Amino acid sequence: MSAQKNVVIAQSGGPSPVINNTLRGIIDACKSFPDTFGKLYAGWHGVEGILKEELLDLSAQNDEEIGLLRTTPAAGAIGTCRYKLKSGQKEDFDRVIEVFKAHNIGYFFYIGGNDSMDTAYKIARLAHEQGLDLVATGCAKTIDNDVGDSEFKLVDHTPGYGSVARYWSHLVQNANQENMGSSPSDPVLVIQVMGRKIGFIPAAARLADPQREMPLQIYMPESNLGLEELTDNVNDELVKSDRCLVIVSEGFDVGSLGERKDDFGHTEFGASEMTVQQVIVNHLNTSGLRARGAARGQVAGTDQRDTMIYASTVDLDESYKVGQNAVAIAVEHGSGYMSTILRRPGLGYTVDFDKVDLEKVANSEREFPRNWINPNRIDVTDDFVNYARPLIGDDWVSVPLVQGIQRFSRLEKIFADKKLPDYVPQAYEK
Repeated sequence: MSAQKNVVIAQSGGPSPVINNTLRGIIDACKSFPDTFGKLYAGWHGVEGILKEELLDLSAQNDEEIGLLRTTPAAGAIGTCRYKLKSGQKEDFDRVIEVFKAHNIGYFFYIGGNDSMDTAYKIARLAHEQGLDLVATGCAKTIDNDVGDSEFKLVDHTPGYGSVARYWSHLVQNANQENMGSSPSDPVLVIQVMGRKIGFIPAAARLADPQREMPLQIYMPESNLGLEELTDNVNDELVKSDRCLVIVSEGFDVGSLGERKDDFGHTEFGASEMTVQQVIVNHLNTSGLRARGAARGQVAGTDQRDTMIYASTVDLDESYKVGQNAVAIAVEHGSGYMSTILRRPGLGYTVDFDKVDLEKVANSEREFPRNWINPNRIDVTDDFVNYARPLIGDDWVSVPLVQGIQRFSRLEKIFADKKLPDYVPQAYEK
């Protein structure tokens, strides 16, 4: 593109502790190309904001507030959404292009998971078909680490995963201390973690105990075990250790939970009638434990993905560079790519920031490697530990405090003037 064009950045899906650092990386890198990029806007609450022509003016924000995005978790700064642009929603797709044309948008950066990469790919293709000179670039984001391929050749890991893995490596350590003290009355502690279909998040519990000294059992969606087998495993551990820590994925099959689904068709476990943890605790206590006392449980919620104090410094740095790299890709290679992280071979941990075709990762869903699952199906192997350990880092993130309270970025709600008639997103009408 020869003439200066404006930019829209948007986020989609569940956030992460480091998602705003990818946003910051994009903003900072765009400012390094003043002849290429004009005004910077954010889609207020993702693609929904684009559809409603709610474009937050990022160029008008104070530099200090942009800098504070580094240690501002979740998606409160510019918002996210779970609104999916499905193939049949032609009016929505046409509206996106109309908004982009009205505001001279030539660059679109979409931060999200596999569904979001599909949206970015479709918008890029439609823009080309309708003669809009648009460069669409994706930035991977997901705590599930499920974007990409199962061989780790396209995507080694996604920003967000290192921080949730660090969260669980620490939380399990603390839970173990609790369980050691309370085991005479509460010998079993069942902890439910996020992870609908893939086991990367529950697997991270092993990082708390790489030497396998805790009475720890990990139940991933891939374990293919049921309640009866889980109960037998727990009782075997009680006979051996008098206590047991059970880490279970929210996607572990315990039967119907009265599930509620979002617009992507994903189960919202936090909004369903029952939790996996509660079903397991009830079953253990009803079946009877081979130890005095009862099983108790806890369910971690969105704190897994919105807690900055457990963020990985490695994850923060990489997420920023993913954003910077996305801008370099847009400038040097044009439309249709996602910014990706690739691990270099060797003993030390080093990475390269590369690109992958959006089409290859759109709606991709990698699998947890079967050879990383222990034959007993309630643990992971050292190969997983060696893969995940570098991602959680070695240092605490420094979060600015003001009078003891975390100081997060406060972007002013300055929006671009609307130029089009009001629009109601198609899915709202259903």
